[in-house]
Amino acid sequence: MQKIKEIIERSDTPSGRAFDLAIQTLIILSLLSFSIETLPNLSPTTRYWLHAFEIFTVIIFTTEYLTRFVIADHKSSFVFSFFGLIDLVAILPFYFSMGVDLRSLRSFRLLRLFRILKLVRYSKSIRLFHRAMLIAREEIILFVAVTVILLWLAAVGIYYFENEKQPEAFASVFHSLWWAVATLTTVGYGDVYPMTVGGKIFTFFVLIIGLGVVSVPAGLVASALSEARELES
Repeated sequence: MQKIKEIIERSDTPSGRAFDLAIQTLIILSLLSFSIETLPNLSPTTRYWLHAFEIFTVIIFTTEYLTRFVIADHKSSFVFSFFGLIDLVAILPFYFSMGVDLRSLRSFRLLRLFRILKLVRYSKSIRLFHRAMLIAREEIILFVAVTVILLWLAAVGIYYFENEKQPEAFASVFHSLWWAVATLTTVGYGDVYPMTVGGKIFTFFVLIIGLGVVSVPAGLVASALSEARELES
């Protein structure tokens, strides 16, 4: 049991890193499978294999969740933790057939990957900008990852709101990504826009979040440059 606990909870060992990367890969593949399912005119064979893959991933994720619960020192803390709730919510609909597909929430599990980044030793550099990038490296990478997740969730959300009303413009999650990019970056080309009440309300919140997406990188770089100057002085 101690060996299993070490593999699952520690990313500073070869077996722990291999386990983390395997789970991250499976999460990405499951999200890709979920997106492909939203494409129109898929053949029955393709849908069969996508469903079979979903069953396989749910079995793996369920086994992982139960194992984490068993080895947890404080089980209630694990169950009500951020990752514990995300893990549970992402698999429960499969068993209860709630009709609401929450597989997209698995994207938040990718944030576990950033435990591995703590193992990286940042090398010093003479150039100011390079040093600034090294100082803010983890924050910038984390910001990019969170932005990608927000783009993904925005595409999934607008797809469910607008697909029935605008089946051509929002034919799948992949089609909806263009709207998500244009809206979350506050560009707003206006070539694709929501028509339903739910879609418009959802767009309002996406635009509010988009203001932070645009401003955060500038603040990170400015702060890192200031710190780099202090280190060189």
